Amino acid sequence: GTIMIGFTVLMFGMETMSDAVKPLADVPEFANIRLMYKNPLLGMLAGLVLTAVIQSSSASVGILQSLCVTGAVSYGAAIPIIMGQNIGTCVTALLSSIGASKNAKRTAFVHLYFNIIGTAIFMILFYTLNMANPAGIAVVHSVFNIFATAILLPFHRGLEKLAILTVRTSDEDEKQSVQPAEEGQDMLLLLDDRFIEKPGFAMENCYSVTSHMAELSRQALFIAMELLQKYDETKAENVLKLENKVDHYEDRLGTYLIRLSSRDLSEKDSKSLSMLLHCIGDLERISDHAVNIMEKAQEMNEKNLSFSDKGAQELEVYSRAVRDIMNMSIEAFKNDDIHLARQVEPLEEVIDYLNDELKQRHVRRLRSGECSVELGFVLSDITINYERVADHCSNLAVDLLRIHENVFDVHEYLEDLKENKDAAFREAYQKDKAVYALPQS
Repeated sequence: GTIMIGFTVLMFGMETMSDAVKPLADVPEFANIRLMYKNPLLGMLAGLVLTAVIQSSSASVGILQSLCVTGAVSYGAAIPIIMGQNIGTCVTALLSSIGASKNAKRTAFVHLYFNIIGTAIFMILFYTLNMANPAGIAVVHSVFNIFATAILLPFHRGLEKLAILTVRTSDEDEKQSVQPAEEGQDMLLLLDDRFIEKPGFAMENCYSVTSHMAELSRQALFIAMELLQKYDETKAENVLKLENKVDHYEDRLGTYLIRLSSRDLSEKDSKSLSMLLHCIGDLERISDHAVNIMEKAQEMNEKNLSFSDKGAQELEVYSRAVRDIMNMSIEAFKNDDIHLARQVEPLEEVIDYLNDELKQRHVRRLRSGECSVELGFVLSDITINYERVADHCSNLAVDLLRIHENVFDVHEYLEDLKENKDAAFREAYQKDKAVYALPQS
């Protein structure tokens, strides 16, 4: 029904335009203007200007069809106008490239050159073969685009070189290009304001940027954990740089998602947007905890502190569990993997157990004189950060489940899951507990 109504409105609009321009056929002044169309170049110019002004080749083709129906423009004269319309439609892309990167400008010029070259070839063949006949305007418009694509597709490298010659790289750009590109520096370009007009596409871009943000957070955390084993000043500085990047990502993503929320989103995209807003907060907090862990490693290095053999072994088990829950939650988010997301909470429960057990074992070593009070404070800070990282990983998994399983209250969901402990949860918990068993004290 909607399709039929759409065609009806289209045909009604065509008929209305035809009736509106029909009286022009008898106006002498307009008859003189029609003489201009006998010159193909002037006809192309007319089509180009009209399409450039209204920025819609479809609308300008509709107007031309109305003029042809009334006899105001002959079919033979309409062909050059159609060619001009195809060139005029490039104006929209050229306007969009203003203020954009050089590659964006080059893309717009490729569009322009494609239509100019295609028009030139098509017009030469058209007049050489004397193909003027009452073919449908829309058919000719479609044939031109198919023809131009078939002819120019094998020569796409030539179009690329032509665009690069038009939009040249400055000496300053060449110097910058010699510098090694920073990984992921172009990801934020996906958050372009122009994409907001296409909410579905904009949401896909937000997913991609958030996934990269998750990788940055994971990288910062893992480097910080390595520093507990062997401290390195360069790696410590890298953790700070990664945390600053994650902060920047959160700021840009949060602002962009808020703006996107005012658009007409589908129900699925609306839920996904809410999930992303929660996720970027958790990812940013994980990078903060990475910095805290790095600072504890730095303190141990400056004060020449080290854990006992037993303490180091226990912390390594705890670290392995935290690495695994981080990997699990990130992969579940990136791949939209519900099965993997359900495995996060049992492991988070095991991490809570490890956290309590490490504290109790440290207290016993403290009483026996095997460990110092100062080192105890360091260990306490590390385990607190580990446990909070696991909490944020749990949030990431639950946010994913919220979309697919209609979880409305996260806290109620987690409490119900832990209190009732269904068979699947208990089995997963016991399995993880065995995998991350602490060495005997």
